[in-house]
Amino acid sequence: MNRKCIIAGLICCMGLGMANSSNVMGQVAAIKADAVKGGSLIGRWDIKVNENVTEKPSWLEVELSGFHTLVGRFVSTGGSARPISKVTFDNGKFSFSIPPQWESEDKDLSLEGTLTAAGISGTIHTSSGQTYAFTGVKAPDLIRTSVPVWGKPVRLFNGKDLSGWKALGENQWIVKDGILTSPHSGANLISEQTFTDFKLHVEFRYQKNSNSGVYLRGRYETQIIDNPKTEHPSSHLFGGIYGFLVPNEMVVLNPGQWQTFDITLVGRIVTVVANGKTIICNQEIPGITGGALDSNEGEPGPIYFQGDHGPIEFRNIVITPAK
Repeated sequence: MNRKCIIAGLICCMGLGMANSSNVMGQVAAIKADAVKGGSLIGRWDIKVNENVTEKPSWLEVELSGFHTLVGRFVSTGGSARPISKVTFDNGKFSFSIPPQWESEDKDLSLEGTLTAAGISGTIHTSSGQTYAFTGVKAPDLIRTSVPVWGKPVRLFNGKDLSGWKALGENQWIVKDGILTSPHSGANLISEQTFTDFKLHVEFRYQKNSNSGVYLRGRYETQIIDNPKTEHPSSHLFGGIYGFLVPNEMVVLNPGQWQTFDITLVGRIVTVVANGKTIICNQEIPGITGGALDSNEGEPGPIYFQGDHGPIEFRNIVITPAK
């Protein structure tokens, strides 16, 4: 075979490969949710779980993988987002199961639901053997169409007492030497004011092996934890949006040192500056994180400090809300 034939053959093969690739991409691009079995389930869902008459928040995301397989992520009433390898759907009914996370039991958590025009509803079977009813609605996109105009900064902590704050449960929070202090594990602390879009500055200090968090709108946790500086960044470690967003750098300081967060939240888009370095830049928070106060994502929410995981101190808490 001469050289011209070889070159022509290669060009032909390349052309066929490109054509096949283009055809596949065309097929993928043509797939629409309503053309897939269970396609109306695709999207994000804000869920309310009835646990012994107490309403607790949860969250579900369903995505299309390939041509017809439904996969997703799930945030239970505790823990963080967990992957769902397959969501089954048939005649308006859907189900999935996921292995335990922080639970001590070995049994999978399973969910069975029904999709209707009003939303989703069904039952959750926990790893501990409990069964709870749930309902869910499509989560709002929270897309902003204009650049925020910032108002005046508001000092949320007066350095004297707990005015403007309330504890969820028996209060252990005190003010000592102008510092907002939780000397031991106990109740979480929530601002009485609620906010939509804002810039938040907060300074904090913790002891060795402690753990806390700053919840934005009471729903999205920015993680505070004493992890080694040598740890690879993770959504579960310092500065991460718990279970969702991974910092680009580990900038944690030693326990006993004052550290800072400067956080901007507009819609779902968050930027986190920790100790002077931007570690998360204009990233979307998909949904609520474990420990959220509620799943009403379209509503304003408070700033809340986690106090149930160990000693923590805060000072210079300043928020600048959007007008």
